[in-house]
Amino acid sequence: MNDVITRTASTLGVVALMAVLSWLLLPVDEANLGRSYGIAVAAALIAFVLSIIQAVKPTPAPALILGYAAFEGVFLGVFSSAVSTHIAPGVVGQAVLGTFAVSAGTLIAYRMRWIRVTQRFAGFVGAATMGFLLLLIADALFSAFGAGNGLGFHSGGLGIVFGLVGIVLGAAFLALDFKQVEDAIAHGAPPKAAWLAAFGLTTTLVWIYLEVLQVLTIFKSDN
Repeated sequence: MNDVITRTASTLGVVALMAVLSWLLLPVDEANLGRSYGIAVAAALIAFVLSIIQAVKPTPAPALILGYAAFEGVFLGVFSSAVSTHIAPGVVGQAVLGTFAVSAGTLIAYRMRWIRVTQRFAGFVGAATMGFLLLLIADALFSAFGAGNGLGFHSGGLGIVFGLVGIVLGAAFLALDFKQVEDAIAHGAPPKAAWLAAFGLTTTLVWIYLEVLQVLTIFKSDN
């Protein structure tokens, strides 16, 4: 457990550090918006590629995981700065607090066994996530080919509902991560396996943060 806590803190620390540096060093004013967005998109793509490579590797690679955390942090820093500057000032701090609240609530529910992670639970979460991602892809395609606001998942009541579904799925994945850690400890997994737990927890927390940020942004912009 100490290894899991240490590795997770290290990985999240890299995400947070790079996010803060990106927020400070990559301005999102009108003169620099295009350059900063370009860097953020490139960082997001690199983070995605690194996460896929780690996901298919049979063993954890700390360099890949920390590299993923660094590039993910760059993307989050620029994206969060843009949202806070141009759409909903002050929402980022609320999203961070919301992420902590969702994570703490999920941990309490898991420890109290209000959430029981079974094979059926994992299958349901996997199927729901696949449907969620397919809707996201459809929304992106509609937006790219001239449907304006796509399927409407980024504004109004539908956007809030879709974001809440994303938060619930993120919480479910967090419960799966807790189960993975618990099983690894019970079966005496080697200390290096803690990096896989850190990778999974970090990825899930980033998901939850982005969904919380979306819900709060829509809510604030509509009011």
